[in-house]
Amino acid sequence: MTEPTIYLLDDEEALVDLHCEVAEMAGFSARGFTRASQFFEQVVNFETGSVLVLDLHMPEMDGIEVMRRLAQMHNTPALILVSGHDAGVLHSAEKLCKAHGLEVIGSFRKPLSLDVFQELLEQYIPAGMPAENAAVSSLSKEISKSSLQQAIKKEQLVLHYQPQVNIATGELSGIEALVRWQHPNIGLIYPDSFLSVVEHNGLMSELTHWVIDKAVRQEQQWQKQGLHATMSVNISALDITGLMLPEQLAELLNDNRLDSSHLTLEVTERALMGELVTSLDILTRFRLKGLSLSIDDFGTGYSSLSQLHRVPFTELKVDRSFVSNMDSDNEACAIVKTCIILGHELNMLVVAEGVENKEQLNMLESMGCDFAQGYHIANPMTAGDFIHWNESVQQGGR
Repeated sequence: MTEPTIYLLDDEEALVDLHCEVAEMAGFSARGFTRASQFFEQVVNFETGSVLVLDLHMPEMDGIEVMRRLAQMHNTPALILVSGHDAGVLHSAEKLCKAHGLEVIGSFRKPLSLDVFQELLEQYIPAGMPAENAAVSSLSKEISKSSLQQAIKKEQLVLHYQPQVNIATGELSGIEALVRWQHPNIGLIYPDSFLSVVEHNGLMSELTHWVIDKAVRQEQQWQKQGLHATMSVNISALDITGLMLPEQLAELLNDNRLDSSHLTLEVTERALMGELVTSLDILTRFRLKGLSLSIDDFGTGYSSLSQLHRVPFTELKVDRSFVSNMDSDNEACAIVKTCIILGHELNMLVVAEGVENKEQLNMLESMGCDFAQGYHIANPMTAGDFIHWNESVQQGGR
């Protein structure tokens, strides 16, 4: 395999030379450029695992234009964005980069510290480099409607459960059920690799019913064992077009002797962008039947406030893209705080998802957020592992 290269594109030649030296000390080959035209003339193909340090403010062709051109290429480097502009510009550029399908390692105000740069290079694991990840990527291209139907039929799909905790007390308050594909040859496949195929082949309703059925049965079993926490499941845009779904869920809960208050349905803002009358009909009937409704990924959709006004939500989930950056990004922190205030003003409980460290948890507590979910609390896990985790929490082992 060709050795990965660190490319540097910055109009300050002295900085380019310094970062090239650091990259070479970290074991990479390095090439520096001060003009984008020169860069694209000399670099036609990028080696797998390559990295481009890109200054956004460049003469001739700025960093945004460079991104646009990179997005049209077959093989692209991961990007480290740098700029002398404020954090808002960097944040927008990073979002644009991801929207183009480009990998972003990080974004930093200039000058990029040599120590930080070296640490980034040493810790960087190129996407697709591990054999198992390459296998999953290859498999995702081959997933078909029949293979997914077989996965459901042969019970290869499994649920993993991620806890939500009361921030004030640390006690378990809720559980989110997340679908995975336990492939017999590849291993565990995450939904990012197969949900698009599910949607394109009209299998979303079948998958949602399977997830809800399994989650309700697991919740009923845990309730019998004395584990009392609300179970949350995700429903899609297609699910809130089926007028019979409220009755079907009520029947499922009744068959399992489970009170409707133990089930929360999470709906993304994007899912609410379809037929308003039908969606509002179904969601209101969910509430009439005693189910809780959570607006998921709040703040990332197109008409957040409008949806809060129209739909009888009981819970607001602040999107992880804000929560996971709130300790390093003042704008993200302000958005999280505003979401918490808004949710409480509308008599909703507020869940922060994507909590990655103790500092973020402490900040959320000071803001009065109700519940937290994320890797700092616990990773999604099997039902058996969840029981062990909960026991360790009760014994003070978290």
